[in-house]
Amino acid sequence: MKFLSQLKQNDLKGKVCLVRIDLNIKDTELNENNLRVQAVLPTIKFLLKNGAKVVLFSHRGRPGKVKSKMENVKWNQEFTLKPFAKIFEKLLGQPVEFANFGATVKDSDIILAENLRFLKGEEENSEKLGKQLAMLGDIYINDAFAVSHRANASVAAITKFIPSYAGLLLEKEINNLGKVRGTTRNGRGLTRKENGKHPFVVILGGEKISDKIGLINNFINKADYFLLGGGIAINFFMAQGLPIGDSICDPNADLRGIKRGLARNKNIILPIDVAIDKRRILDIGPGAVKEFSAIIKKAKTIIWNGPMGLIEDKKFRKGSDGIVREILNSKAFTVVGGGETAGLFNGKLKMEKGKKNIFISTGGGAMLEYLSGKKLPGLEALKHKNTRT
Repeated sequence: MKFLSQLKQNDLKGKVCLVRIDLNIKDTELNENNLRVQAVLPTIKFLLKNGAKVVLFSHRGRPGKVKSKMENVKWNQEFTLKPFAKIFEKLLGQPVEFANFGATVKDSDIILAENLRFLKGEEENSEKLGKQLAMLGDIYINDAFAVSHRANASVAAITKFIPSYAGLLLEKEINNLGKVRGTTRNGRGLTRKENGKHPFVVILGGEKISDKIGLINNFINKADYFLLGGGIAINFFMAQGLPIGDSICDPNADLRGIKRGLARNKNIILPIDVAIDKRRILDIGPGAVKEFSAIIKKAKTIIWNGPMGLIEDKKFRKGSDGIVREILNSKAFTVVGGGETAGLFNGKLKMEKGKKNIFISTGGGAMLEYLSGKKLPGLEALKHKNTRT
C-alpha cells in the first residue's frame, strides 16, 4: 500500500487528485464541526499546499437505484451533496465548485462532485464506472475509512485504472486501529511488546450483537475484560433466561452461542443493574457505571463501540456519559468508534488538540470489521498495482 504522506511537491504539483471522502451525514448533523468533515481537512490542505487540484467524491444516504448514465443523471435532491460546498468553502477559505457528473465545470482548485450513489454501478463496484471516474484525474486517494469495508466502484474498482494512495486520514485510522488490532499499516503483525498494553478493556454497546460478535471472537484471548451494555447486554441477559420485558434485542443473535461463550469466558462483564422504563431496559444502572469505571480506571488499552443506552433521551445516557468521563480521565490508549459513540465526545475533544491517547475513529461498521480481523475491500484495493488503461 502506498501513502499520500510519502509524496512530495514534485509528485503533486499540477496534478488532479480524486479524493474519496465520506460525507454520509444526516441533515441534523450537517455542520462544519462534524467529525467526518473535520477529519478530511488535513488531506485536502496537504494537496492544495503542494499545488494539486482536488476533486472530492462521496456518497450520501441510500437514494435507491437510479437508472441513468454519467451524462444524464436524474438527481434526487434529498441526498444532494451541494450543502457541503459552502461548508468546505468556509473551512478552507477559498471557493469550492459543486459539480454534477457530466456537466461542464470551471477550472477550479477544489471541486465537490455530486452524490456517487446517483450513478449506476457505484454500489455494484462496476469496473466501467471505476474507469470513468479514474479518467477525471491523475491520482486517486482513498480518505474514506468509513466506507472501505464496501466494495464500491469509487473505493475498489477505480484503483485498477489510476495510481492510488491512502490519504492522511486513512493512514491515521490504520495506524491507530493497528495498535489495538496488532498490525502495522502494512499488515505486519506487532510484537508482544508493541501490542496493546494490559489491562486491555473492550466496551461494547448498541443494538446489534451480530455486528460485534466478530470483534468479541477476535479479542477473546487478547482482552482482559469485555464490558457490555445497550442491546448487546440485553441479548446476553436473554441467553441466560433472564426477563427482558419489551426491550429491544437482536433477532439474529445466536443465543446458544452466547450462553456457551459466557460459560467459557469469565472476562465478559454484564451490568449488575439497569435503568428500566415501560418494561424496557434503556440504560445501564449506577452500580454498573461504578463497576465499569473501576475497571476502566485500571486499563492501559481501551476499545469502545456502541452506547450503553438510549442516548437520544438524556435520562438514559447517564451510563454512556459515565463511561466518557472515566475515559477522559484515563491515560489508557483508547480507540472510540461508531457515529453515536463518537458523538458522545462532541465538545469534549478536538480533532488535533484533544488528548493524544484518545483516537476517535470515523468508522463504525468499518472499524468493527477491521478489528474483527477481516480484510476491507478498500484497503486491499490499494495494495494492487495501479495502471492507466
